[in-house]
Amino acid sequence: MIRLATWIVISLLVTALIAWLVSLPGTAMIEIAGYRMQPRLGMAAFLVAAGLAVVIIVWTVIRRVVDAPRYFAKLSRDRRRDNGVAALSDGFVALQAGDPNRARVLAREARSNLPRNHAAQLLEARSDLALGDMQAAREHYRALINNKKTAVAALAGLYEQARTQGRTDAALNFAHKAVALAPQTRWASDAVLEDLTRRGRWDEALARIAAETAVTRDDRMVKRRKQAVLETALAREAADTDPLGALDHALLALKLVPDFVPAALVAARIQSDRGEVRKAMSLLRRVWRATSHPDIATLYANAQSGASAVDRLKRVKELIDSPPPNRPAAIVLARAAIDAYDWPAARNALANYSVAEPTQAVCLLMAEIEESQNADQGKAREWLSRAVRAPGDPVWTADGITTNEWEPVSPVTGALDAFEWRVPLSAVQSRPDAPAEPERLPAPPPETSLAPPPAAQ
Repeated sequence: MIRLATWIVISLLVTALIAWLVSLPGTAMIEIAGYRMQPRLGMAAFLVAAGLAVVIIVWTVIRRVVDAPRYFAKLSRDRRRDNGVAALSDGFVALQAGDPNRARVLAREARSNLPRNHAAQLLEARSDLALGDMQAAREHYRALINNKKTAVAALAGLYEQARTQGRTDAALNFAHKAVALAPQTRWASDAVLEDLTRRGRWDEALARIAAETAVTRDDRMVKRRKQAVLETALAREAADTDPLGALDHALLALKLVPDFVPAALVAARIQSDRGEVRKAMSLLRRVWRATSHPDIATLYANAQSGASAVDRLKRVKELIDSPPPNRPAAIVLARAAIDAYDWPAARNALANYSVAEPTQAVCLLMAEIEESQNADQGKAREWLSRAVRAPGDPVWTADGITTNEWEPVSPVTGALDAFEWRVPLSAVQSRPDAPAEPERLPAPPPETSLAPPPAAQ
């Protein structure tokens, strides 16, 4: 509507201008090659305009004729570019779809149409790598390293190739070069970090994590978690030689991740050894409320060195309500009650968890209660038999390896923060170099405040 109104207004203005020119009084004299013309002023203006139009049309035709070769050359370049882009796009799709042969053919077609496009050469290198043509892939990648735009991508390909061939040192060398060019490259940074943690170089790994940029909230949480794991690793390493330094590392880890159980255990042990029992117990209470981890409750019971079994039971009862709110709490409370020969307390702790699907730990504790309290070998064997078929209990697990103590890296892959406190999903083996579980000392004799166990009938 606006265009129509604009066209009408302009048409009216042009018509009015022509009418005004035609109506102008007077004449114009034009003399060309001895010929003299004396048209009216309006006609003269019209002839001038017509002459200009003819000149413009002639010039346009001449320019089109002169530019025709360049025009057709541009059409050819555009056609080749479109064909190259289409081949490049189809090649990446074919490679992702698992057809490296077609991807390589399309990559070569793209390179012929786009000789300056390095993505086509990168696609061909990826296709060669997928086809197992390592020599051709290596040549392409090494050619791409010389270009700043494709250097990191080429190093990623060489890194992947080296890992495929089992050349760990070469792969790590490519990762270091990629980090030097682009420090925020995720795969390279992870590879370098994994190497540092595998070799136990916690300080360098911590410095590398600190240099990483975390943009999103999830990235910041992951970064803080990694820093907490590394700080805990430093604390565990220095616990015997530098307790104060180890305590600082453990508390810093808890500042990063407030409910990180391994850091809390290290910090509480050091505080307890230094005689700061109240601080240790306060820390353990806070982490227990957040995690209900049995190691926390066990250390809480043993925070005061030299405490009797009855004192340990009292301390556990301060931490755990009765009846216990969850299975880990029930197991810890029952263990402390058994050590103190408080059989009713032990049975009451396991009452809600020994009926429906008891776990292995519950079955073993019930077997110990039956054997120690009543000397009932039959019921004890029954519970032991149920323990064989019972579901497992949570344990520190990583890559099919279980261990009693948390460790910062997986002994199999070297991955950082691989151990999780969970029930193993399948049959797993204990870590070969993990220390054997120490034999539990016999429980002390019952206190005078408790009745002695009844004699077997």
